[in-house]
Amino acid sequence: MTDIQNLIRRIDQLESRNAITELGTRYAMACDEHNMPALLALFTDDAEFTSPSGVMQATGKAEIEAMFIRMFKIRGPAYHWTHDHIIEFDQQNPDKAHGIVLSHAETSPDGEGSLAAMKYEDHYARVDGKWKYAHRSIHFLYYTPISEYGQILQRKDRLVVGDKRLPADYPEALSCWQEFIKTHNT
Repeated sequence: MTDIQNLIRRIDQLESRNAITELGTRYAMACDEHNMPALLALFTDDAEFTSPSGVMQATGKAEIEAMFIRMFKIRGPAYHWTHDHIIEFDQQNPDKAHGIVLSHAETSPDGEGSLAAMKYEDHYARVDGKWKYAHRSIHFLYYTPISEYGQILQRKDRLVVGDKRLPADYPEALSCWQEFIKTHNT
């Protein structure tokens, strides 16, 4: 690779990094505004949306749309915000990347204020010059009514969905977490 080719690649990655970061902000805004056209425009046609708990599962834009419509119908005002973002580019294909986004949300399912902390594991694809989600997986540290927030990190069943309590998606399921527990007898 020549110096010029390397410079072009590096500039493309800088511009792409910014576009992918903005993708997360656009996702948060579209969710908060219940803006379905804007939300769906962020996904490839064959995108997947998953969660380890299984509470969010969809393949293709039609299923993703149906999943979000079901959620938005029970959820009033919300506010999502993203924190840190790690992006790694595919060295073989400049139109592919993957990353992790740390995020929080304030939501109101069925009129009850709730708080969530989550980590998104994403695969991105550049389609017609625009970066989109090819796969988005949401992992919940907690999703809980505000009334339970003060004690939620002391429980394992930190994912509250309707009348169900489910184990949190992380960190307990992570191999590094389990190895630490095993190694240090905690």
